[in-house]
Amino acid sequence: MSDEKSIAVIEEEIVEEFSFLDVANDKNEYVIDIGKKLPPLEEKFKVEENRIYGCQSIVWLAADFKDGKVYFNADSNSVYTKGLISLLIRVLSGQSPDAIIDAKLEFIDRIGMKNFVGTQRSNGIKAMIQQMRNYAIAYKVKNSLSS
Repeated sequence: MSDEKSIAVIEEEIVEEFSFLDVANDKNEYVIDIGKKLPPLEEKFKVEENRIYGCQSIVWLAADFKDGKVYFNADSNSVYTKGLISLLIRVLSGQSPDAIIDAKLEFIDRIGMKNFVGTQRSNGIKAMIQQMRNYAIAYKVKNSLSS
């Protein structure tokens, strides 16, 4: 048994954290606080091929594959968007490509994120998730070709 948490366990932790926040404003403030804690992405990764389109803000997402797991780092010009991508990184980083590809990410609906982020940011979240899955698919294919 590994000491790494499953996606479902991490999602439950996030749902529990958000359960203490009653109103959208509190949830937004919490997302901003999370964004402030996201370590900055090295400048060498802030390149066009790491940019996620479909987001209201500028978002860069870099991935690395190590020991069968995908690790994500990201940054944004918006602290709020940094908070959103930070939540996704918390859930998906350090997971296997298959786990990332198959993740339902139910925590997004369970914390009511769509109700407090708006349509444009909701589309941005979808774009972030899709890019994370694209990295997972690419690493899965690359790994299967090299083994």
